[in-house]
Amino acid sequence: MKDYGLRKGLLVSMMLSAGALAACGAEEETTAATAGEDEVTVDVFQFKVEFKEQFETLAAQYEEENPGVNIEVTTVGGGEDYGAALRSRFASGDEPSIFNIGGPQDVADWKANLTDLTDTEAANAALDGTLEGVTVESEVLGLPYNQEGYGFIYNTRILEEAGVDPASITDLASLEAAVEKIDSQKEDLGLDAVFALPGKETWVTGLHLSNTFLAPEFDNNVLTAFDAPEVTFEYGEAFKKILDLQNEYSVQPTLSLDYSMQVEELFSMERVAIIQQGNWVYGSIAGIDQELADSGIGMIPIPVDGYDEGGLPVGVPMYWAVNSEENPEVVEASKAFLDWMYTSEAGKTAVLEDFKFIPAYEGYDTSKISDPMSKAIYDAAEAGETIGWVFMGYPTGWGQDQLGADIQKYLSGEANWEEVTESAKTAWSTDRSN
Repeated sequence: MKDYGLRKGLLVSMMLSAGALAACGAEEETTAATAGEDEVTVDVFQFKVEFKEQFETLAAQYEEENPGVNIEVTTVGGGEDYGAALRSRFASGDEPSIFNIGGPQDVADWKANLTDLTDTEAANAALDGTLEGVTVESEVLGLPYNQEGYGFIYNTRILEEAGVDPASITDLASLEAAVEKIDSQKEDLGLDAVFALPGKETWVTGLHLSNTFLAPEFDNNVLTAFDAPEVTFEYGEAFKKILDLQNEYSVQPTLSLDYSMQVEELFSMERVAIIQQGNWVYGSIAGIDQELADSGIGMIPIPVDGYDEGGLPVGVPMYWAVNSEENPEVVEASKAFLDWMYTSEAGKTAVLEDFKFIPAYEGYDTSKISDPMSKAIYDAAEAGETIGWVFMGYPTGWGQDQLGADIQKYLSGEANWEEVTESAKTAWSTDRSN
């Protein structure tokens, strides 16, 4: 009987233990499920490779301050086609919570997926004019990244040694004279060439360079470009002259040069004197030569022959959009993250000091803009010595897939300039009439 009682006691004990473990497991499972329900994941799909690491660091800081919110960042840009990658993400059903759009053409293309951001703190803090291209019927459908500008970036030491004063380059003739003077001394200056034209990058030629010559045609207004039934290339010959100048005095073959080779291998290593780029290259240059980035470079406008009101093209490069098809809690978490990034003290510090952005929002100490190109762009914007970014109003894909691709044919000798412009005109008109 004693043995039976012991066995019975052990059996009861084991049953009680099993019950306790089962209850514990059920409780843990319930707790885990509840915790999972409380967590929100914001999937960010963004284009700017230049601040990828800094952005991810800021996202991690936000996660620490906001338990239960996960910020997952995917960056596609540089030599990759962000627009194509974004369309692929949506087509696959793997839709991001936050993504990037350009101006009015992208707003039209993505309208069904855009959340109204009018009530965000960031929208209320945005500088005058920065929301114009993403506002439809009083609804703000995108929040600006920052302000950027571009032109001809030059090496101050090289130009000084060549006897060229950047301030004297005010038109096409003076630019041509400066280029010829530098080229005649390139061996003594240790240069491979004067320019590095990245013909492989259709955004450099088909978007940014073309914008310089199409902005005057569209009164420097992106909405005018968006509404235009046709493009005439009023300054098409001036466009050709600058393209030819860069190509003739560039490291060859230009169609093999990409962004990385242009900025990092050639300009940052002081093997060329001038490149067409914007203030976003500061980080890349600084990563190779901090002294060069901080005190050895400057920027001048790309001259438009026959147009006397030119300046640095300055605008908003992209906007943050929030996917309206996400769950409401994800939409709200996405808006809260963007508000925090641009309006909190921690976010503003990162925007200015880590991202090296020129703010597109009020409430920033702009005296802390640190790199020389960003200062030049900010000063130009304050003085009104700028031209608009009308390429955000081009028909979808027209700048890169049509004009940029045809410019590559021109650079390779497969097409003449008239064929390039006529093909572009037809494609524009066809798109606008559909």
